[in-house]
Amino acid sequence: MLVGLLAFAACTTKTEQQQTNNINMNQQQVTVQKVAGRKNFKGSQALITPLPAIMIATYDENENPDVMMAAWGGQCGPHHICFNLSPHKTTENLRLKQAFTVSFADARTVVESDYFGIVSANNVPDKVARAGFTVTKSPNVDAPIINEYPLALECRVIEITETSLKETRVVGEIVNMSANDTILDENGKVDLGKLQPVIFDASHMTYRTVGEEIGGAWQAGKALMKE
Repeated sequence: MLVGLLAFAACTTKTEQQQTNNINMNQQQVTVQKVAGRKNFKGSQALITPLPAIMIATYDENENPDVMMAAWGGQCGPHHICFNLSPHKTTENLRLKQAFTVSFADARTVVESDYFGIVSANNVPDKVARAGFTVTKSPNVDAPIINEYPLALECRVIEITETSLKETRVVGEIVNMSANDTILDENGKVDLGKLQPVIFDASHMTYRTVGEEIGGAWQAGKALMKE
C-alpha cells in the first residue's frame, strides 16, 4: 500500500505518567556534547526525512471543504495514519466530523498545495475553489475527496488527543484508498514515478520529488547474507 511512503510516526497513546515525565524533561536544561568529526546542530534544527507533504481534506459544519498541508505525520500501523496539528480550521473539522481524506502533494500541484499550507480557511473559507480545485464527497466517510489529487485515502478518526506539547494528535483508520488510472503501473499498482509525490525538505525549506528506484525492499540486503 502506498501509505508505506509515509514517514513512520508513533501513535501509541501516552499514559498520564509518561506525559508528566515528558513535561519535566522539557523543563530541564540539557547540556549537549558535540560529536567529534561532524558538524553539530541543535535539537531544534533536527532533520527527519522524508517528510511527506500530507494534504488533509475535511468538511466544516456547512459542508464547506477545506484542505491543509501537514508534514508532521506518517503511517503508524497496517491501516492507520497519525499526525500532530497545532490549532487550525482542520483541527476543528476533525473533531466535528470525525473523518478526513489524505492525498499527497505532487509535482503537478506544488503551487496549489503550498497555497493550502499557508492560507487558513478561517480567513479564506473558499480557498479550495480559489485554487481551482474541485471535490467529490467520499462515499465511505464524511469528508471530501480532492479530484485534482490522483490518490486519496479515506479515513475515520479513531483517536484524537491533546498532547503535552499543546498539539492535537490524530490517529485515523484508512477504510479505502482510490487512485486514478494515470498513476498505476501495468500491474494495477500505484507507481510513485508517475505520481511524483512531494516531500518537504526542512533543511532548505523547499519541496523535492521522490526519486528513482535503487533497490528492492527486503531484497537488497540479502547480498550480505551468508549462504
